[in-house]
Amino acid sequence: MSFINDATLTHLRAVADVPDLGDPRYEVLERLGRGGMGGVYRVEDRLLGRQVALKVVHDALPPDVAERMLREARILARLEHPGIVPIHDAGRLPDGRLYCMMKLVEGRRLDTLGGDALPVTDRVRILMRVCETVAFAHSQGVLHRDLKPENVMVGEFGEVLVLDWGVAKASALPGGPEVSSLAADSQYTPESGSGSSVATACGAIIGTTAYMSPEQSRGEAARLDERSDVYGLGGVLYYLLTGRAPHADGGSAGAIVPPRVRDRSIARALESVCLRALEADPQRRYASARAMHDDLGRYLLGQRVSAHRESLVEQVERFAWRHRTALLLVLAYLAMRSAFVIYEMRRLKETPSTLERTSALSQNNQQEKGDGDEQAVVGSDAGGDARSP
Repeated sequence: MSFINDATLTHLRAVADVPDLGDPRYEVLERLGRGGMGGVYRVEDRLLGRQVALKVVHDALPPDVAERMLREARILARLEHPGIVPIHDAGRLPDGRLYCMMKLVEGRRLDTLGGDALPVTDRVRILMRVCETVAFAHSQGVLHRDLKPENVMVGEFGEVLVLDWGVAKASALPGGPEVSSLAADSQYTPESGSGSSVATACGAIIGTTAYMSPEQSRGEAARLDERSDVYGLGGVLYYLLTGRAPHADGGSAGAIVPPRVRDRSIARALESVCLRALEADPQRRYASARAMHDDLGRYLLGQRVSAHRESLVEQVERFAWRHRTALLLVLAYLAMRSAFVIYEMRRLKETPSTLERTSALSQNNQQEKGDGDEQAVVGSDAGGDARSP
């Protein structure tokens, strides 16, 4: 027999789940989410008068997995960029659990955004922002290694953020060894439910199979470089164009269905950019995230992209699109000139007819006047004859 009803029990469980930071400065307001690794909470910072996000790792997880978040915090601490959520603090709670405190960002992930509702140009601009963030991380010696729509968020004010650097790998930090996402002999299955597995053991897989590069799917961790992340960027672009992952039906070893096979409205140049990034051979991909970003920028400007060999028809179409404003003005001018010429031709054609009518009327008037004069003369002659003796 239970003396506690379900509502009370649920409340007690929620209260028991609230982490204790051991500092009256912070007040936990609500839990925002919960997964296999831990929970995320909305916290009020009473001193600074702001709300922050608090990530807490489950105490039942293996130590190696718990350390993943601490390594992610160390990586984020060195990546100060508008496209990366800034970290405020990290450490252990009084109960020993690891926590990470960072900026609270609210928005929607790309996989829930409904890309079909966005114009293609907006989708390309989002991907360009992701490329900028990844290029910055590469400049700091950091590989993300798990780029996918679920790890990209668009904020309510249009900011684009790259999330989840938990499986990232960074070069040596000052005063420490190389920073990897996990211990060298660990294995971990993340909470996303996206069919991905994570490990840094030799020959194991790191990342999400539906978006990872062939070398990454083979567990060749030593071969991963910037071009491996470029492959992930190509996968995100593929999703933005088609609504599907490039390897949604299996591992990354399978052939990729070209985007235009799924949607004929996709521009050939944009398809070429996507497929260049998704080349199986790293040597044939874009050499960097910046190079891919620049090609996308050229596409938006109506310029020729390096990944696509244009036909003559495509060159004409691209020229017309790039100079569409000038062409519209020229066409408007030609239309006005044509209308004026047609008007003048009609006017000139009608002018002789008017002159002919005027001349005929004048002749008629003269003829009538002549007839009247003849009648007057005849009448005068008749009057003279009548007066003769």
